[in-house]
Amino acid sequence: MRQHMLLKHGDVFGKADPQQPSVSAIFTAAKRSCNPGRGEKITTLITSMITKEMLPLSFVDQKGFRDLMAFIEPEYTVPSRRTITARVEKMYAEKREQLKADLVTAKKVAITTDAWTSLTTESYVTVTCHYVGDDWDLKTAVLETRSSDERHTAENIAAHLRAVTEEWGVHDKVVACVHDNARNMVLANQQLLQWESVPCFAHTLQLAINDGFKNVNINRVVAACSKLISHFHHSTVASNALKIKQALQNLPTHKLIQYCRTRWNSIFEMMERLHEQRWAVTAALSDRTVTKLADARTLELKDEMWKSVEEILPSLKSLKCATAALCTETHVSLSMVLPVAKSLLEKHLEPMEGESKLVVDFKRTVAGSLRTRVRPLEENISQAILASALDPRHKHLRFLDPALRLRTQEKLSELHDGVTLQGPDDMGESSEAQACSVESTSEALDTLFGEDYYVNTSDVNELEAYFNEPCIRPHQNPMEWWKSNGDRYKKLSVLAKQHLVIPATSVPAERVFSAAGLIVNRMRSRLSPEHVDMLVPISQSPAMEAESKKLPAAEDTSPNESDFADNVGTQVIAK
Repeated sequence: MRQHMLLKHGDVFGKADPQQPSVSAIFTAAKRSCNPGRGEKITTLITSMITKEMLPLSFVDQKGFRDLMAFIEPEYTVPSRRTITARVEKMYAEKREQLKADLVTAKKVAITTDAWTSLTTESYVTVTCHYVGDDWDLKTAVLETRSSDERHTAENIAAHLRAVTEEWGVHDKVVACVHDNARNMVLANQQLLQWESVPCFAHTLQLAINDGFKNVNINRVVAACSKLISHFHHSTVASNALKIKQALQNLPTHKLIQYCRTRWNSIFEMMERLHEQRWAVTAALSDRTVTKLADARTLELKDEMWKSVEEILPSLKSLKCATAALCTETHVSLSMVLPVAKSLLEKHLEPMEGESKLVVDFKRTVAGSLRTRVRPLEENISQAILASALDPRHKHLRFLDPALRLRTQEKLSELHDGVTLQGPDDMGESSEAQACSVESTSEALDTLFGEDYYVNTSDVNELEAYFNEPCIRPHQNPMEWWKSNGDRYKKLSVLAKQHLVIPATSVPAERVFSAAGLIVNRMRSRLSPEHVDMLVPISQSPAMEAESKKLPAAEDTSPNESDFADNVGTQVIAK
């Protein structure tokens, strides 16, 4: 534009007239107006930002934000905290109705639940819901994060879960509830409610691993490692010296990790990082300008301890991989519980020749505890076994003994016979096929050939054909397989949607705690439990990522080329 003005209007803008407005001055004079459409979009985006980034509702009242908006949009009126609160309530109401409509179409659902305490000592109970969408995709939603002042007895928990599921209209659709191994949770779901009680396998695995860490020798190694890392965490001189030693030895400049008592994985992470930085740590402890001799004698790990750390790491890594594989929300996980457990027991926790007594004792203790805790899943045909049978990755059931494998197939055959295909959805028809069925030509063909013509003649052999088909690779998605083969195994696909939807762990409910911990922080300690219940589902909603894309397009009144040219033309004519 500057080039255009100099070429076409050089007689005006080429002169150094102090009273003549420059091009930049004319551009600045082209003020943008904030019409109602643009203002509505800005307000919606501010509300979305506050919910997604866990900002306090009073953020809009802070002077720094208001100064920023006054510079960016001078004509925009920043909403008050009460306006944002009303917007959050409206957003929650809209998403609640969307989720209710989505749950109406779900055939079966599974729930997870857990309790937690906020920074303000409020006790909350979270309930999440899991179901299969029309496109064979696993969906997760937070039904509730409600404050609970009652004691967490089995009766109160059962009444609470019943009220939540009835409120959302899914009480009769719940096939299982996944929870931790607390006695009150087990009693509430096993005896007082009608659905299946599924213990969280991550919690089960953690209990077994903790039994292994109770070994005196291992406990001594963990304590010594923790004490050593605490020294570097609390000493600025030692931490700076560690960085220098890392640079001299060409080691990654990683910080040492301290373990958390409630997370066994942190012990593996602590030992792995300490093993990686062994020689940098040893060099820092040997430097008398950094560490006193008396402190070094207390903190240094003996050679046998370093050897124990190195030897136990492979076993801990296998256990961590098992936890990571089962703590997912977007992939089928319950069907992997017994295959993973059997793999750990028969391969990774089996003592090997040449291993130290410490590692052998750890493996045997963990294996014994895990075997005892998993045995109830094999005594009856549990949901985990049925899920494995319906998972094309594990349908061979090689991890079961032959007698239990036969009983599982008989149970699946019984469930298969009880499935009744009623609607077009169960028959696997697409919306296009349903639309075509009402046309005269299609109706004539249906009348001519009859319904039996379209029914799979090998329906009685559906189970046999399913089990004879080769298994898919472990890394493949079983839901994608069912999406492609659901029409071939119509009755089995109905059972697959019912059993593969159940998660293996209650991690989905626990992940909500992390988000809720950011929501109910010290800057938001005045949030009411009702607003916490609204903000948690909104912040966990996948649709929030695309919220701004769904907003109605506001009229763009920013100064573009035409606005700039009009203003410049006006200035030239006036001149």
